[in-house]
Amino acid sequence: MKDRIILASSSPRREYLLNGVLKNFGLKFQIIPANIIESVHPGKSFDKTVKDLAREKAEEVASRESGLIIAADTIVVLNNNVLGKPENEDDAKRILKLLRGNDHEVFTGIAFIDTKTNRIVEDFEVTKVRFRNMSDSEIDFYVKSGSPMDKAGAYGIQDDFGSTFVESINGDYFNIVGLPVVKTYLHLKELLNLEL
Repeated sequence: MKDRIILASSSPRREYLLNGVLKNFGLKFQIIPANIIESVHPGKSFDKTVKDLAREKAEEVASRESGLIIAADTIVVLNNNVLGKPENEDDAKRILKLLRGNDHEVFTGIAFIDTKTNRIVEDFEVTKVRFRNMSDSEIDFYVKSGSPMDKAGAYGIQDDFGSTFVESINGDYFNIVGLPVVKTYLHLKELLNLEL
């Protein structure tokens, strides 16, 4: 009997990606979102920020559940400024106008806690993204769809229309979606002794 696996996230994108990895081994997981207030502290490096937030999420769930807890946190960085989830439609438009025609970086931290051994593993991934110069009407159309509202940087690269903003990427595509799949798999392979 394999250990219980828990994803400490309510993100349907992370659920989809983790399922894609674990179903190859016949493994299932539960979703138990973390109850933390996500805050970014000025002066802290972006890689440390996302690793700390992912660990805080994993620790919060580990304080009330047992098993292998997996958590992640994603931020979008433009010119050394963190662009979080938009507060409203106007904020989403503001963020997308900042991103258009520019390069930005997407950082995702991942954390794993094995409550049986108290082992904690942390890692992060960064991907560079270039946006094309979208028109105001394209931005307005996308924001009206509601899709940007629950996403860091106010866009989803996997969205029908959000994907048309991305001119190029350098790095892990899935990191932009919200879970660096290669690093997640390699850590799970070790932690769960996965064998093909």
